[in-house]
Amino acid sequence: MKKTLLFITILALFIVACTPAEQPPVLTPPGTTPQDLSGDGLKKINSTQQLLEILQQQSSGQLGGALAKSGVAMDAVAAPVAARESAQSAGEYSQTNVQVQGVDEADFIKNDGKYIYMISQDKLIIVDAYPAKDADIISKTDIEGYPSQLFLNGDKLVVFTQKDEEEMAVSPYTFVPEPRYVQRTHALLYNIEDRENPKLLEDFEFSGTYDQSRMIGDHIYLITKEYVYWYGGGIPPMPLIKASGRVIAHPDIYYFDMPEQDRVFHTVASLNIETEEVNAETFLMGYSNTIYVSENNLYITYQKSYPWYARYESDRFFDVVVPLLPNDVQNKMRGLDPQEDSQEITEILEGMYNGMTASEKKEIVEDIRDAIEEYEWEQELERRKTVIHKIALDNGNIEYESMAEVPGYLHNQFSLDEFDGNLRVATTFESYNRNGEVIYNNVYVMNEDMELVGELEHLAKDERIYSTRFMGDRLYMVTFQRIDPLFVIDLSDPEDPEVLGELKIPGFSDYLHPYDDTHLIGIGKETGSNEWGGVSTKGVKIALFDVSDVKNPELIDSVEIGKQGSDSEALQDHKAFLFDKERNLLVIPIREVLNSYDVDRYGYSRQRVWQGAYAFTVTLDGIKERGKVTHFEGDQDYDYYWWQYPSSIRRSLFMDDVLYTISSEKIKMNDIDTLEDVNDVDLPYKREVYPTPIYKTVME
Repeated sequence: MKKTLLFITILALFIVACTPAEQPPVLTPPGTTPQDLSGDGLKKINSTQQLLEILQQQSSGQLGGALAKSGVAMDAVAAPVAARESAQSAGEYSQTNVQVQGVDEADFIKNDGKYIYMISQDKLIIVDAYPAKDADIISKTDIEGYPSQLFLNGDKLVVFTQKDEEEMAVSPYTFVPEPRYVQRTHALLYNIEDRENPKLLEDFEFSGTYDQSRMIGDHIYLITKEYVYWYGGGIPPMPLIKASGRVIAHPDIYYFDMPEQDRVFHTVASLNIETEEVNAETFLMGYSNTIYVSENNLYITYQKSYPWYARYESDRFFDVVVPLLPNDVQNKMRGLDPQEDSQEITEILEGMYNGMTASEKKEIVEDIRDAIEEYEWEQELERRKTVIHKIALDNGNIEYESMAEVPGYLHNQFSLDEFDGNLRVATTFESYNRNGEVIYNNVYVMNEDMELVGELEHLAKDERIYSTRFMGDRLYMVTFQRIDPLFVIDLSDPEDPEVLGELKIPGFSDYLHPYDDTHLIGIGKETGSNEWGGVSTKGVKIALFDVSDVKNPELIDSVEIGKQGSDSEALQDHKAFLFDKERNLLVIPIREVLNSYDVDRYGYSRQRVWQGAYAFTVTLDGIKERGKVTHFEGDQDYDYYWWQYPSSIRRSLFMDDVLYTISSEKIKMNDIDTLEDVNDVDLPYKREVYPTPIYKTVME
């Protein structure tokens, strides 16, 4: 009886040692560690039956492998300013703030120095906006579905809208069609030579939901995503492209010989605005979260994600535990199947433990625990990687190049950059082990073949990246935990990145924007110590940095807007950030939490909030407030509390000496220097009407 109890105790300790409580479930294919993956690369799917077989294999972990390495990047630039010679148009006007010069990014608003084009709920609105004093809406075009973004190219305009559609499908070996619901992305191509009467030229339809798009010259590159749903061997919907409802193409589908927990069709399509030619390829990947586009390449990235396999723990047992057992025990286990021979394996272990002394049992369990911990950490390092796929873009042609993996995760699209044929990547690694949380940051450089040529790891321990900006052969990176270190990193030698200097100040920057070659503007949050000894965020912070002395960056000036809870859309979306160095102009939307308190219409006391846009004059002497613009009026005061209310300013632009601010409800025009009112245009925005609650006392 005592021997039985001792065995049960030791066996329980053994099981605990094999499965540490600190570690999350391990998602590794059976019999294959992530480090062993070495597949044959890109493979084509030739039939729906082959697709089903691949999905089944990936789900059971039978696929294994990764592609050969590959990579590239591009210069970060300021928001472009265009010039026109027409007497009827502005001489200069701002355009969308983009990451890469020459690569336009879609937004819900565009302008050409004369007209403003924007999506307002389910309509395309064109405003004759110049001169400002005569501004007015000249056309309203209904858009079906859920329009989101648009591109402008001369007298052509493309609107992206999404529709949920029903189609009839026939399952294998049946003859009765059944309805299924699919999501389609439509690219509506308009001729706008007559701005008062836009003419729909073509309705291009792509499988999946709209993800992102870029425009390079006359070519629009569009990415749509669609989860591959398959139930009991049913046929999943295959990607297709239509024009005016007629199927014009079934893109070739490619997959990668590696297991994925998420299986998502990524259709990459190009549309020539002038010739209306469409090209497309579809790739079966994991669920992507960050996309970066240079003038020559598209990079699709996502976190590595292995499916859960039931055999993992048994494989770990044979790979890690068995080699630590006595030789005679190892010999007895050779050839045994972990599933079919589990009882025999248990009996062998019982015999081994019953024949050991207490000290021998303790020693082997400790050895196993250490080996398991090391093994789990190696797996964790591999799982916490970002997969980067490189796809070449050339005058509308789309060609898959290669892929690579880097440790950590990306913060956003500004974490990647292509420069002189190299791809530079900044990541944050974050995980847990038995000693607690592990956080640090890395910088990697890969050549055109996505081969790693340079690395700089373990930067800013216990902090994570909040913003990055690549400028030529420099990287400016902000991390944060209690203070804001601004790192200046030299990338002039791709094989030997190094930290040149850093500046530590309170607060952090969510977005970095070049003022010129040696100065940066940062926008983020101020921080301060709280009563519990920790750090709390405060108002929105704008900072101007001097990085001319790369070893000793300096803070020239900073301003703080509002109290805790203040925010700006520019912190999450760089397209909301307007800066023009020639005019010394900086404009950002703001939700400002004030010191004062009000009683709202329901009788609650709330801290007062102001919403609008702040305009600043930014020079190398500092940052000075130029003025404020708001779209809220009169009895709308109670709506100030809500973020992105219809009257909240979301974008700004300028045409010559007039600043235009845009909310869902109106476009307002102000003198760019004094911010005095010039004009405003009401947009056809329809507010959602919700019933007002009625409170009354019920007497019994």
